[in-house]
Amino acid sequence: MHPDAWLVVIDPQRIFADPSSQWGSPMFPAIVDPVRRLAAAAGERTVVTRWVPAREPRGSWAAYLEAWPFADVPEDDPLLELVPEMTGVGSEVVSVPTFGKWGPALQAITGPTPHIVLTGVSTDCCVVSTALAAADAGATITVVTDACAGSTPDNHRAAMDVMALYPPQITLATTAEVLGLGGGA
Repeated sequence: MHPDAWLVVIDPQRIFADPSSQWGSPMFPAIVDPVRRLAAAAGERTVVTRWVPAREPRGSWAAYLEAWPFADVPEDDPLLELVPEMTGVGSEVVSVPTFGKWGPALQAITGPTPHIVLTGVSTDCCVVSTALAAADAGATITVVTDACAGSTPDNHRAAMDVMALYPPQITLATTAEVLGLGGGA
């Protein structure tokens, strides 16, 4: 992993990992080991994000939370906790009420135009939203294909196909490639 890169682990929370959750990804268990290996390599340059509902949702967010009332819980609700499998991953946690995590809170940690190695859930929502916004702002993004979990395998592949359209701002790589075990990223 490039020594100047930041690992950003998008939303490894119960709401996205628990199979009984309406938003649970069936792919989540498969990304735990790759994310943990990447975090071990990144060390203190690892940031974990959390999706939290806005206290007073506005515009389309109000309608969104009306459509998904189970997710409209306080920020400290157990549903929004990080999963135990991610204990010890990350030196910083950024909690924001948006799909995309690129913004002032994350930039305050990584700087405005970093190299970000992006992992997490859901590939077809929060990961792609973060990747596109960060790339548009000038960050260099490596999306780790086997360390992202989609809402379904088909939606995961569709999101990867979209992000593959953005080189050189966004590149796709495997965990092995990022860690220098089978290529380069």
